[in-house]
Amino acid sequence: MIKKEIAKNAVTAFAEAENSAMKNVIGDDMVKTLEVGDLVEGTVISTDGMYMYVDLPPYGTAVIYGREYINARDMIKNINVGDMIKGKIVERENENGYIELSLKEARQALVWSDAEKAMKSEETLELLVKEANKGGLIVEWQGIAGFLPASQLKSEHYPRVDDGNKDEILKELRKLAGKKLAVTIIGVNPKEGKLIFSEKGNSKEDKKEIITKYKVGDELDCEVTGVVDFGIFLKVENGLEGLVHISEIDWSLVDDPRTMYRLGDKVRAKVIEIKDGKISLSIKALKENPWTRVAAKYKKDDMVSGVVIKFNKHGALVSIEEGVAGLVHVSEFGDEKKLKEALPLGKSYSFKITLFDPKEHKMTLSFVK
Repeated sequence: MIKKEIAKNAVTAFAEAENSAMKNVIGDDMVKTLEVGDLVEGTVISTDGMYMYVDLPPYGTAVIYGREYINARDMIKNINVGDMIKGKIVERENENGYIELSLKEARQALVWSDAEKAMKSEETLELLVKEANKGGLIVEWQGIAGFLPASQLKSEHYPRVDDGNKDEILKELRKLAGKKLAVTIIGVNPKEGKLIFSEKGNSKEDKKEIITKYKVGDELDCEVTGVVDFGIFLKVENGLEGLVHISEIDWSLVDDPRTMYRLGDKVRAKVIEIKDGKISLSIKALKENPWTRVAAKYKKDDMVSGVVIKFNKHGALVSIEEGVAGLVHVSEFGDEKKLKEALPLGKSYSFKITLFDPKEHKMTLSFVK
């Protein structure tokens, strides 16, 4: 116990001396303020029991202890005094005056950052198939479990089952468990912990050569080759696929693309962007824009009837007519719970238009009680 106090006192003295010295050299105003969530890098200066102290010039001394120490113990056992480490700030200053760090959260943040870089660069990764489910394969990359949809498998690995029996599909997919596949990352969502992979694709050079045949505005006859949470993949030609983001499928709200499309469906789509060797498509661009149709029909302060179709962090989305929806802001009700109590999904209510901008596809509403 005495040794622990001596160690703590030594670190505290070091921190105080360092802070004082830095203030004399650069002054308080020149030091960037650290915020919770920032990633920082420092040198390990001491380990004592379940405490690890880190020098973070010019900010002082940080500590990793308690739950954060336990969560990162597998990482900590390989760290020595003098090593440089990266941590994420979880508290700017605790009761003892130390900055508190999390190694595990820093590691996760860096991995997701690496995933986004790998996706943008279309880096090919050799990954082991951990297991299979009826929708595809589970692969692991840097400790994160990712999903490889069956629709994103190359033809030689795609489960060919005549009657579409899901149990038979799963049986075929399980044959790939334990094998390594060359894949690329096509979807990254750190907030939801989702990492989506694809085995399809050509080299960047091949794609660039193929894609030069197309331009924005082209209307193409395509085939659905993949259906995922965020949209559908369409085969433009052999060696080239395009993505129709969920927001580009229809003018009306689309919650799940799987309810609208199946593999092999023939679809006509319009090229809306070609960038970095990728082609983005739109199905709704070939349909009548409902906002153009209603431009002269509504105006600010009109009374309208609408059906509540979805809740989001801003409020309730209300369908006025097909493809035209307005937002009732949550602030009108105080909080999300009261909003949902007042406006249950699927029911029709009267609203007053508080903003109407058909060119920007915007409408805000106020609930008429």
